[in-house]
Amino acid sequence: MGTTRTDRTRPSHDLGAILRHWREIRGASQLGLALEAGMSQRHLSFIESGRSVPSRQALASIVQSLEVPLRERNAVFLAAGYAPVYSEAPWNAAEMRGITRALDRMLRQHNPYPAMVMDRYWNVLAANESSPRFFGSFIDMPARTGPRNMLHLIFDPAGMRPFVVDWETVARSLVQRVYREAIGRVLDEQTQALLDELFAYPGVDASWRLHGSVGPSPNLPMIPMGFKKNGKVFRYFSLITTVGAPQSIAAQELRIESMFPSDEETEALHEKLLSNGP
Repeated sequence: MGTTRTDRTRPSHDLGAILRHWREIRGASQLGLALEAGMSQRHLSFIESGRSVPSRQALASIVQSLEVPLRERNAVFLAAGYAPVYSEAPWNAAEMRGITRALDRMLRQHNPYPAMVMDRYWNVLAANESSPRFFGSFIDMPARTGPRNMLHLIFDPAGMRPFVVDWETVARSLVQRVYREAIGRVLDEQTQALLDELFAYPGVDASWRLHGSVGPSPNLPMIPMGFKKNGKVFRYFSLITTVGAPQSIAAQELRIESMFPSDEETEALHEKLLSNGP
């Protein structure tokens, strides 16, 4: 199933309306959802109509079957009169210490190549020391006020955009990633607002919202991101790491993006760049 916008019909605080909203997003019939959640269609119908109050376990089965993101699951439980199930503590809270230690280790070990921890809206929460050194070799990073957002950095004509090789192809691929990597394959209001901001930049084609394929690179299994500097081209690709089996909202929404050189020439150029960089 593709990524879906949630602003077609705004869900109310009524439990039945919220469940019907998510069922519509997933394209699930009432019968199909009932079978998946292990209950009768009649029971599900009564829940959606407000004639029956579901148990916490029944509600958990429904939202699990619908693959509702953890943040939105809390809203479902609140609408049913239950306390939220999933912690909404920030990513750097004490309860996240084990994960943040692992993230710190991954960031350090990825030097001398850039690696960043981002939230679901591409805001940079943490980075290794190579990240500002790399991007600072192209632009004045301290002049960009926080929070630093990777998509704005690439789309902004005053940011990295003038240095990106084949910028249109890269930008289209990034728009596709927003749709593909949206939590629960759903564009919430803030993600949609981020896309609106990106499409407000000059030269961004509205047709990219259709997120069709941009086509593979001729000899590579991915679309590399190239940066040009002093007549040289640096080509990289990214690996995305997420938390397996998340049980808190912050854990589900975190991801670490690690940049790797896509060829030996870039590897050598990168070493020289950072040795001479800021």
